[in-house]
Amino acid sequence: MLAAAAVCPCPPLLQPQVAAGAAAELAALRESCAAALDTLAEARPDRLVVLGPGAGEDRTPYPPGTPGSFRGFGAAVDVVLGSGSSHPGAAPLPASLAVGAWLLADHGWAACPVEGFAVGTGCPPGRCAELGAALAAGPARTSLLVLGDGSACRTVKAPGYLDERAAPFDALAAEALGAADTAALAGLDPVLAEEIGAAGRAPWQVLAGAAAGAGLAGKLLYDEAPYGVGYFVAAWS
Repeated sequence: MLAAAAVCPCPPLLQPQVAAGAAAELAALRESCAAALDTLAEARPDRLVVLGPGAGEDRTPYPPGTPGSFRGFGAAVDVVLGSGSSHPGAAPLPASLAVGAWLLADHGWAACPVEGFAVGTGCPPGRCAELGAALAAGPARTSLLVLGDGSACRTVKAPGYLDERAAPFDALAAEALGAADTAALAGLDPVLAEEIGAAGRAPWQVLAGAAAGAGLAGKLLYDEAPYGVGYFVAAWS
């Protein structure tokens, strides 16, 4: 069963050493992420699954102890998924899950074991729903840390330049995340999401599949678009 969920964005800039001079600009975002993680810990889960966007059209599992790094972003910072021993020979975490591993380490997460899944940004909505239902199945109390950004086209300086469709898409996503509206999340258009660079679409739809029928309530903790990219933080419990 799904006990709780936290939704956070996953720009590497969340890591202060990557952000460097811009670190202070994202302080409120980091504080909101920490508050969302508090909700996960308060749910006393038996396991935590970290979901983030990856390549392809399905999911890739990452076991506890999988290493990750921010070295490709100019910061000599290494992370490990969960609190177990690192597995140097394992395939490294994708950037989204490395951000998740860092958020958990910064929070001092020790509530339960942690595992990860990268969900392909091309994963169809129906398949996302199936993956979510499978994660929530069984008697174990499962919590999800769901990582993903909104559109990358909110301003002319955004990574994807300005697209007039981006703001309405982000508004719909933010409202759905804040209300724990699984139907609205499941209905997000995957084609539009790809065109405006909203990499969070697939992980959010996995969350929708996991939370269907769970009766969770949501709270939107952050909704801004620094650098022209939609960032949302929400807590479901």
